[in-house]
Amino acid sequence: MNRIRLDRYNQDGYSRGRSGPVVLLWWLVQGSLFRYSLHPMYGWRRFLLRLFGARIGSGVQIRSTARFTYPWKISIGDCSWVGDDAEFYSLDEIKVGSHCVVSQRSYLCTGSHDIGDTSFGLITKPVVIRDGAWIASDVFVYPGVTVGTMAVAAARSTVTRSIPDGEVHAGTPAAFVKRRFAEEAADNAGGSAAVADSGLPPRHSGHAGRSAG
Repeated sequence: MNRIRLDRYNQDGYSRGRSGPVVLLWWLVQGSLFRYSLHPMYGWRRFLLRLFGARIGSGVQIRSTARFTYPWKISIGDCSWVGDDAEFYSLDEIKVGSHCVVSQRSYLCTGSHDIGDTSFGLITKPVVIRDGAWIASDVFVYPGVTVGTMAVAAARSTVTRSIPDGEVHAGTPAAFVKRRFAEEAADNAGGSAAVADSGLPPRHSGHAGRSAG
């Protein structure tokens, strides 16, 4: 017997943050003035997003095919890049820091549904991308995830758990691969060797097999 009852679905407790006419106006603007703006018109696209409540820093470069569900729930720091066909599914807050890259076809997802709820209830959680992080091409970032400072989600990864600062994660689900910067990896290796000499377990023992929570 089918236990799922979509006829009982409702999102009365959810707020889009703006009235229906404003939401509709944004979708019209995004599908026209934003979408068909010329490649170098980054200032124009920043202006349109700010006009609808997005908090966009200076020097941000956003491609015309990027999509933003509700811009008033989005903030992007200085000098960050957003690539072609990147999707900001901003049912909840999406916060991108400064000097970040969100590459082409990546999907920052803040909304899902409760699979244990027979009426398929809506769930929203924020996504945070901290300063200097890189979301590479075609990455899917789950609701509630934080990608740490200078961290990397490798191309076509599925990020189901938060990534600590300075780490590179890859795969589905994304898991630890290495430290992003060689000098940090060398420092950590030296520290692990010193700890090993003391008879204590290394700080990153078992780390390669997990995703950070």
